[in-house]
Amino acid sequence: MYDVIISGAGPSGSKCAEILAKAGYKIALIEKDTSWRKPCGGAVHHRALNLYPQLKKLNIPKIRGIVMHSADYHKMEYTLPRDIYGTVMDRLELDNLMRNIAIDSGAKLFDNNFSFDFITKNHKKIGIKTRSPSGIKEYYGNIIIVADGMSSKLALKSGLRSKWKSEELGIGKCAIMEGGNNLDEEFLYTYFKSYKGYGWIFPLGNKRFNIGITTFYEDNLKYNLNELYNQFLRNPNIKNYVPSSDYKTIWSGSFPYPGVGVLEKSLYSDNLMLIGDAGGFVAPISGEGIHASIISGQAAAEIAIKALQEEDYSKNILKKYKSHPDIKKIIRNFKLRRSMIQFFYENKGENFNKLLKLAEKDPEFKIHVKNMFLSKSLPSKDFFDKIKNLR
Repeated sequence: MYDVIISGAGPSGSKCAEILAKAGYKIALIEKDTSWRKPCGGAVHHRALNLYPQLKKLNIPKIRGIVMHSADYHKMEYTLPRDIYGTVMDRLELDNLMRNIAIDSGAKLFDNNFSFDFITKNHKKIGIKTRSPSGIKEYYGNIIIVADGMSSKLALKSGLRSKWKSEELGIGKCAIMEGGNNLDEEFLYTYFKSYKGYGWIFPLGNKRFNIGITTFYEDNLKYNLNELYNQFLRNPNIKNYVPSSDYKTIWSGSFPYPGVGVLEKSLYSDNLMLIGDAGGFVAPISGEGIHASIISGQAAAEIAIKALQEEDYSKNILKKYKSHPDIKKIIRNFKLRRSMIQFFYENKGENFNKLLKLAEKDPEFKIHVKNMFLSKSLPSKDFFDKIKNLR
């Protein structure tokens, strides 16, 4: 019997477990496979580094800016203030570090356990069932937190949400490669396309880099992702930065991810909360989800502590998770980003071309464009007025 069961030990689940364990509660942290590397670009927002100061002690790349390219390869470069930096990490290393911090804080890890169903009694969810190498296991708890990704069996069986539709997803392919390159290791490189999608090259240091491409929404069905990925690698504009044709591939993978933002009507029920990818905490357009997932885990932990203190695990208490100030801020930001997608990609990306060109002429507007991708702040009315004039 545990105070809280957390299914999924990625960034959201690990942060949630860390906070609850530090508060003195008995936490079961269930993970399918700690040796699995989640397919992802691996870009870590500077705010996430502030939540994990342990990362700053590592020999990690210090990302101080971004180079954005539109569909016609117009380029806009932005540099962060000197005292602010993000990073790029191999997700296997990042997730293990966050998970180990949770374990060191007192959470108990159960590896090689695949969560597939709830245990119910009197129509109440009182635990979860997992498959492990030694057979079916059962874990009981007052609160169950689902953090095991967009393909979570528990999220579906909770009744809180249905299976994702193709037009609600992003689909990506990426690889970690090694070899000589012309990347400035202090910058992220992004490439927005004429279709709904973008490519990236993220430096990892030591001649390694993460490279990939994604499509989303209805364009998932219009394009072949493998063909787009190979075209991206061969593109002359990409060759300017990664000119070789025989890089060593350290790892590669394909992945779907939630593309519509937070499922705010599907975040909680009696005894239950959804966090991370399971709850849609992935930013529309950019696909960035590490920071938002960590925040969702942190907010869920804070609400769980209140529920445990009051010994009330009903949705009347857990609904405070959805109204948590940090969650409300993420929801607003993601809704704004999603509303911008049609504008960015109409006319085969021509609007985005105009956006970057205007940003080069207008320093204040350039900051707003940067904030759309690197910040959680919302653009001003002046920003939207200028966008209307681009059409």
